[in-house]
Amino acid sequence: MQQGLAVFCCCTSPPRPSLLLLLLLLLRPPSSRPPSLRSAPLSTMALQPPAAAAHVAPRRRCSSALLLFSVLLLSAFAPAAASGVDAGSVSELLAPYDALYYAGVRAYFSQDWERAAELLEKSVATRDALFRARRRCHDSCVATERERLNTLDTENSSMWDLRMLDWVQKTAECVRFCMGRVATPAALLPVSTDIEYEFETRNPYNFLQVTYYKLGKVQSAVSAAHTFFVANPSHLEMRNNLAKYRRMPGVKEDAFQDREREAEKHWSLYDSAMLSESSSEWRHAADMWKECVKETLKRLEECRAQCVVGAQRFPDRETEDSEGVFQKAAALSLSLLSCKQSCVSRVSTRPGRISPHEDFLPTILDHLHIAQFKAGDLKGAVQTLRSLLLFYPSDADSLSNLQLYLDTLGDETEAAESQPTEEMSSYVHRSLQEKKLLFFGVENLDFSFTDPDLWTPEELVPESLREAWRAEREKAQDRDREEHQEVELDDSGFYAGGHVPLVGVEIAMDEAALNGTNRVVLDGILTPRECDTVLQLAAAAASAGDGYRGRRSPHTPHEKFEGLTVLRALRLAQDRLINQTDAKLFLEIGDRVRTLLQSYFRSPAPLYFSFTHLVCRTAVTGEQEGRQDLSHPVHVDNCLLEPETRRCWREPPAFTHRDLSALLYLNDDFEGGDLFFADRDAKTVTATVRPACGRLVAFSSGPVNPHGVTAVTAGRRCSFALWFTKEKLHRDMEWEEAEALWAAGGQRVPKADDKEDDRNPSPPRSGRRQGTREKSKGKERVMGARDEL
Repeated sequence: MQQGLAVFCCCTSPPRPSLLLLLLLLLRPPSSRPPSLRSAPLSTMALQPPAAAAHVAPRRRCSSALLLFSVLLLSAFAPAAASGVDAGSVSELLAPYDALYYAGVRAYFSQDWERAAELLEKSVATRDALFRARRRCHDSCVATERERLNTLDTENSSMWDLRMLDWVQKTAECVRFCMGRVATPAALLPVSTDIEYEFETRNPYNFLQVTYYKLGKVQSAVSAAHTFFVANPSHLEMRNNLAKYRRMPGVKEDAFQDREREAEKHWSLYDSAMLSESSSEWRHAADMWKECVKETLKRLEECRAQCVVGAQRFPDRETEDSEGVFQKAAALSLSLLSCKQSCVSRVSTRPGRISPHEDFLPTILDHLHIAQFKAGDLKGAVQTLRSLLLFYPSDADSLSNLQLYLDTLGDETEAAESQPTEEMSSYVHRSLQEKKLLFFGVENLDFSFTDPDLWTPEELVPESLREAWRAEREKAQDRDREEHQEVELDDSGFYAGGHVPLVGVEIAMDEAALNGTNRVVLDGILTPRECDTVLQLAAAAASAGDGYRGRRSPHTPHEKFEGLTVLRALRLAQDRLINQTDAKLFLEIGDRVRTLLQSYFRSPAPLYFSFTHLVCRTAVTGEQEGRQDLSHPVHVDNCLLEPETRRCWREPPAFTHRDLSALLYLNDDFEGGDLFFADRDAKTVTATVRPACGRLVAFSSGPVNPHGVTAVTAGRRCSFALWFTKEKLHRDMEWEEAEALWAAGGQRVPKADDKEDDRNPSPPRSGRRQGTREKSKGKERVMGARDEL
């Protein structure tokens, strides 16, 4: 694979610097160093390195006295964290991970692939080990000096300032000794912001992907590529590479593993809980939400420990030289508190996304108490709801739910008196105290602080700051209202309202009737006889479950799911298990729909089948009473809908290559099962379509058309689902195989073989952050899991 690669980095040391040389470089005045440049975007399957040499981004100088003072003062504000976090066994002192990283980059450009892989892997491992060591030293040292700290708050305590400084010094000495056992002095210094950016964006895995590919270690290359792509979903070249890896023989699905998944475990728990909710698996959802709360709090504590033990810099202040110890101590303490508060934003930001999930912990608690109530755990629901009320004590909905829970409990006094969890009470109390100090600094010490939380009570903000604080809140609310009111723009390239080329087909509902963009309902696609034929085919050949991952009820346990693909139907016909004419009708219907939509939506490019299958959902007898779930929850076909933020993320596991969606109904003798379009909040229904024989619903697959299906409460609902793409690369190979299978029987004239040669793809453009606009399409071909309407 001949593809270009370019990285531009800045450095000051050779690939394998000696400790003496490294120290000289670190202590050299900043003015004598070259300016640091953030590495330019990196593409991914490269053979030719650029002519320019790579250099190590410099560390910022930090004197030993300043470093010691920082550690001393930072420790003074450190709360006791949960113990038991192991830093792992360290056989030798940890080297500076940034020096290892750029030494690996230099080896990469020298095409010394073995050395590059070794150094890059060591830089990643060293950074992880350093962070674990910091957390371990933080916990052990604070716990060791806890008794000394407790004497500060007694009536008999005198000379509290000296006692405080004594505690600070003893804790600092403990931390210094603890960290000195695992890391070199150079490794304890702060790294440059460029290095922080490289690792936050997972760029080492970008280098590793190419390196392992050059070494022929494809499985390792796949894992590195996937890890990088999770944090950079807009990187088109990596998206293409993942598609190529999927087509390589011998590459299995389990190779696509995120190597950083443990650090982001709370997000996998969040997604698992949401999935369980959508399937009304309330007990499992409650368990997942509980684990999500625990993991989120754990990640917050780990982040806060890094603020305390990690090397810190004094805030940049113009009057620094003229300030005394109190001013400098206050500036550093405020910087520490601000760092701790910022952990909320860091932990609540998904990899690959810029904005955090607003009110992340309150959102989880809101989901948790509902899941507990649905699962019958009323005591847990009361406790969780009271924990939520710590954030929003006057929220009307929460107070109403609490009263409902208490009324349901009746005489169960113990359960009704359940109080908020100790962890959540401690979290809220500590956060409010930190905010109070920070707002004091903003009001009186010219400190700058941005509150990451929406739940901060107004009375906590000083009176002199409230007007500006309210103005900022009002601006945020106005922006939110504008986002809700703005007209959704469809960048799919389709323009509904074209010619209907098939005789007998009528427009039943257009965009105006459906209250949306690029939506249409067409009647008369099938005759009643054709509907009956396809229904008989489904009864004879459809298999239970989704047919791909063995999920018998992929969206709800209250319905039985059956599916049939065109290829399977033709193979059954070839084996004479079903009528060949009936199977052929499958192909003809697909071509009929494609021709119709190509014209009506005035597609700027030919439409290719992305995936098709026959879908039947049958209500399970005896499981419909009190049902509140949907047959298919609200979703978007080519991106991941996030109702809380009204955003739709075009990244896996969404089928990002889909452009046009269609659903051809076969019957109407069932209850429920209506298709509905919704707003991005996944709650507001904008239009509803009742199924009927020969009725086709079609719409662009993007974020302007969120949709779902109401519960099928009686009978059996069958439809023919079709998705189309304008990208030939992502055409459905099963459909082409089905056409070839029919042609082999002499029943159909085969089409010319116009398959593309994937062995020599065009070189990708450089660019770490590419395609930020939603219209930038993904290039991977997702195999395995299938979606359905």
